[in-house]
Amino acid sequence: MITKRIPSVDYFRGFILFLLAAESTDLYHNLDNLFPDNFLITQFFHVKWQGLHFWDLIQPGFMMIAGAALYFSTYKRLDNGDTYLTLWPKVLKRSLLLFLFGTGLHCLGREKLVFELWNVLTQLSVTTIIAFFLLRFSIPLQIAASLLLLLLAHSLYVFSDIPGYNEPYTPDKNFGSYMDMLLMGKLSGGHWIAINCIPTAAHTIWGALIGRIIHRSTSHQIVIRTLLGLGILGVLVGYGLDFAGIPIIKRTATLSFTLASGGWISLMMAVFYLNWERSKPILPAPDYILSFGKNSIFIYLFFESVGPQWLNKASFVFVGGFLEKIHITENVAELVNSLVVLGIIGGIAVWLDKHKIYISL
Repeated sequence: MITKRIPSVDYFRGFILFLLAAESTDLYHNLDNLFPDNFLITQFFHVKWQGLHFWDLIQPGFMMIAGAALYFSTYKRLDNGDTYLTLWPKVLKRSLLLFLFGTGLHCLGREKLVFELWNVLTQLSVTTIIAFFLLRFSIPLQIAASLLLLLLAHSLYVFSDIPGYNEPYTPDKNFGSYMDMLLMGKLSGGHWIAINCIPTAAHTIWGALIGRIIHRSTSHQIVIRTLLGLGILGVLVGYGLDFAGIPIIKRTATLSFTLASGGWISLMMAVFYLNWERSKPILPAPDYILSFGKNSIFIYLFFESVGPQWLNKASFVFVGGFLEKIHITENVAELVNSLVVLGIIGGIAVWLDKHKIYISL
C-alpha cells in the first residue's frame, strides 16, 4: 500500500522542472552570451543533430518521472478502492488536457492559432495512455511492449521508401518528417518530430516500471542495484548501436538515443534514490526544488506561458533599468534578470507548497 510520497521521485521531478524554469528565463542563453563556447554551458543546449548533451536528457527525464508518478498515483487510487476501469476516464481526461495545453503553448509561442504537435505535453498525452494500459501487466511484458514500440518506430524510419522522405537519419527527409507534413502540413524549424511519441512511450513505460520497483522492493540495495544495472545496460547498448551505425539523434528519437537516454536517466534516478532513501539525505537540496516537484504541471505551464510572454519582459523593465543606471552592461543585466525571474518562479512554487495548494490534471 502507498501511504506516503517518495522523496527521490519528487526531488528528481523538481530538479527537472527547476532546470526547465531556468531555460524559460533565458538563463542559459545569457550565460552563453557572456561565456561563449564554454563546454559546461553548451551542455545546456540541444545537440544540433547527432550526439548527446546533458540537455538532451531533460525531456526523457520528464517522460520517465511522469511514468513513475503515474504508477504511484494509480496504485494509490487502487488501494483506496478504485479499479482500472473506473480510472480510465480520469486518465483519458488528463491526456486530453495535456494535449490541449501542449498545443495551446505552441499558439502562445507563435502568438496566433496554430496546430503543432511537438510540445512535450502533447507527446506525454499519448505516452500516458500507453503506459497506463500496460500498468496491470507483468514487468517482462511491459519491457517487451516498450522494445516493440522502439522497433516499430525504427522500422518505419529505416524501411519506408516514400520519395523525398526515405533518408532515416537526415533532417526533414525522414519518415517522421513525412508524418509531420501529413498531420500538420508543416515541418518543425528545429527538425522535431510529432510521432516521437511512439518511441518515447518507452520512457514513460520505463518510468512506471521504476516506480513499481521502488514500491515493491523490500530492500533499498535491490532498488539501487537494479537502477544502476539498467542504466549501465541502456547506456552501453545505446552507444553501441550508435557505433554500429544507428546514430544517436534526439530530434527523431532514434533507437540508440532512446536506449542511451533511458540509461542515463536510470543512473540519475539511482543517484537521487541513494541520496533520499534514508531519513536524512547525504546531500540536502533546497526546499524549493521539492516545491517544484510537487506542483510540476502547473509550474511548467506557468513558466512556459506567463514567463516568456510577460514576466521576463516586465522584470527587465525594473532590473535592466536599475542596472543601466549604475552602468552595468546589457549582457550582465539580462543574466541578472534571468536569476530574478527564476527566483520569482521559485517563490511562487514555495508559496503554493507552503499553503498546500497543488494543482494537478
